[in-house]
Amino acid sequence: MARLTENYLLNKEGTGKDTRHLVIDLSGSGLTYTCGDSLGVYPTHRMGYVEEVLGALGATGEESIALPRTGEEMTLREAMSKKVSLAGPTGKFLHTLSEKVESKKEKARLADLLARENKKATRKYLANREVIDLLEEFPTAKFSPQEFVGSMRRLVPRLYSIASAPIRYPREAHLTVAVVRYRTNNRDREGVCSTYLADRIDLHDPSVPVFVAKSPFGLPKDEAADMIMVGPGTGIAPFRAFLQERAALKSTGRNWLFFGDRHAASDYLYGEEFEAMKAAGQLERIDLAWSRDQDHKIYVQDKLLEAGPTVWEWIRSGANFYVCGDAQRMAKDVHAALHAIAREHGGLSRDEAVRYFRKMRRERRYQRDIY
Repeated sequence: MARLTENYLLNKEGTGKDTRHLVIDLSGSGLTYTCGDSLGVYPTHRMGYVEEVLGALGATGEESIALPRTGEEMTLREAMSKKVSLAGPTGKFLHTLSEKVESKKEKARLADLLARENKKATRKYLANREVIDLLEEFPTAKFSPQEFVGSMRRLVPRLYSIASAPIRYPREAHLTVAVVRYRTNNRDREGVCSTYLADRIDLHDPSVPVFVAKSPFGLPKDEAADMIMVGPGTGIAPFRAFLQERAALKSTGRNWLFFGDRHAASDYLYGEEFEAMKAAGQLERIDLAWSRDQDHKIYVQDKLLEAGPTVWEWIRSGANFYVCGDAQRMAKDVHAALHAIAREHGGLSRDEAVRYFRKMRRERRYQRDIY
């Protein structure tokens, strides 16, 4: 159990984003971490949402249930608050619903959703819904409290890259958290853990359940090695830690940061810190990509390509290359940009570039922390 001691907005006025800097006090926990590790947080659901689901089930919440696997006994309300996931429903839950509904119309609808030929449409359908939506759309499904809990996935902890260096903050873990709020199927939604941290924990509450998740993602062992770091948005978190550590150790390796977000004026996360590091000679270079400050969108991969000759020179000379952030698009685009740079400025063929970066990854010179 740890204590939340700071919670403030990193974005400035004019942004549509809500990115928080959170400080978790680990004093007395016995937990230690190194740069590159993540902090795991066990969240709870918003109680208003729990009560909505209880209402749709026709339950009071005081019913006694036993958790699957462990057999631990508790009330249905407690289990729904902190033990089972009430967010993205699965295909398995659709199958369970199809066995529970009493209406022929609802059975037919579920049979259509579960048909093999409709898999793509069903994935899209589920992506826009949470458990409450399905309970409301199929109201004739009747569950006992134990059956309902048994049909749910576990509520799992979320991992956040630690944004502080232990050499500077041995008893604190800093987090950079994008608070998730969105709307689907005519209903407001929220990220379970991001809003738990941002909205539902009082400052100095000593009961935040956390653990340290060790990671192979980390600083080069050679303090003289150069580093290129690509971390748009909250992907900046581990690189703030890397830079703090290297500055404290007076490492001689050069540091080059690529950061991107929407607007320079409002979304330059930790910008004052990074500019101070650059002025102090702790950051050799910062390349910034702002996607909404001009007619055409500019991303970190575009900045990499622009700096291609120098990027290749650093890599060829032994620099370590790091990427942190979105796995779906950004990391793939950055990887493609690296290959393009190797072909254009290193004279490598497509196959040679593939082998080159595979070798870098085996040597731990090319590391990715993507999600």
